[in-house]
Amino acid sequence: MNRTIIRNGRVIDPGQDLDQVADILIEEGKIAGIGTDLGEAEQEIDASGNVVAPGLVDIHVQLREPGFEEDETIQTGTAAAIAGGFTSIACLPNTSPVTDTQAQVQFIQQKASQANNCHVFAIACVSKNREGQELAEMGILTKAGAVAFTDAPNPLQKTDLFRRALEYSRMFDVPILDHPEIPELSQSGIMHSGAISMVLGLSGMHPDSEELATGRDLRLAETTGARLHLMDISTEGSVELIRRAKARGVNVTSEVCIANLFLTDEVMRTFDSNYKVNPPLRSQLHIDACIAGLQDGTIDVITSGHAPCASEKKMTELDCAPFGMNQLEITLGLAITNLVVPGHLDFPALIAKLATNPARALKLSKGTLAIGADADITIIDPESQWQVKPQEFASLSTNTPFEGLTLTGRASTVLVSGEIKLQR
Repeated sequence: MNRTIIRNGRVIDPGQDLDQVADILIEEGKIAGIGTDLGEAEQEIDASGNVVAPGLVDIHVQLREPGFEEDETIQTGTAAAIAGGFTSIACLPNTSPVTDTQAQVQFIQQKASQANNCHVFAIACVSKNREGQELAEMGILTKAGAVAFTDAPNPLQKTDLFRRALEYSRMFDVPILDHPEIPELSQSGIMHSGAISMVLGLSGMHPDSEELATGRDLRLAETTGARLHLMDISTEGSVELIRRAKARGVNVTSEVCIANLFLTDEVMRTFDSNYKVNPPLRSQLHIDACIAGLQDGTIDVITSGHAPCASEKKMTELDCAPFGMNQLEITLGLAITNLVVPGHLDFPALIAKLATNPARALKLSKGTLAIGADADITIIDPESQWQVKPQEFASLSTNTPFEGLTLTGRASTVLVSGEIKLQR
């Protein structure tokens, strides 16, 4: 029998309320035991001084293939996920062709299997061709393996279509994911609408755009009883709306991208297109509200918001450059540096946001160290000091503004189904 033991790590599994120094036994790719005196094994990993967590799960990743292989491929994107400590990712359907057929779901599954890096779950389109006019074949797509539905990064604009999607989603017990935005209030916007955008003379994206859409989405989820996941939350008003909805028992989960937890709109003074993201980087008031939302459970998930772009696409005028940052490989380090080190979250809370909760939001059998579960494990060195070097990314793109930044904490070892995929 193939046995591996991870020894002497601080084992944290929020799903089991587990936080103790222990060993983990892996047999045939599954978690077989947690504790001490687990015997001997053919392979042993010393995790002394490290955090041993369920494999991290990112449910907001753009893999770009098919159609935009100059930005990223499934091979390079999954390699980047492993480098960042993620053992499972869910990819958005904004490819060409989009993920609105059984064949496209199977294409993603086959390419991910060939890459043999991390687990990849396909999120399919709510509407055919992501045009927002006609519902996609949700039943067929669910049967093919789609775990959720979204038109992101496009918002779901037509309220009647959104409501029908929520009603249908209940039949298949899958969530609808929406990027809440009212395009009429944010069209042509480049950055957060506020004092900085006024000074710089750049068109702004007002918080009302997100908050009005958030309110609509929550109301529809409440009346239909469907599962809703709100993506890209970035404003104080949205956090408060979600907080009140959860108090009423609305079946909603929500996420925030890592960059929106520490970067303010002040960085746009550089006119660096790598800071151009959607939702935009907002003021400190909104960042503080999002952190408070993480702390009290209003916001369930932290995502990378990984949106790789080829260099030539970002090397243009700010208003012409696409939105997006390359984030998969640095999200964990950014989170530890900006959330754990300052004391906003402790490690159990962080791992809940990066592993346990995202798996629960999509009902994936991941994000856990329960006995019998797949041995997807991320071992984290919490004291490691390392520098961001985009030229060393496994990702195909390097569109990050963090080059040269020193971060604290990173994945030292990553196992997928018991197989070591990364060991630093």
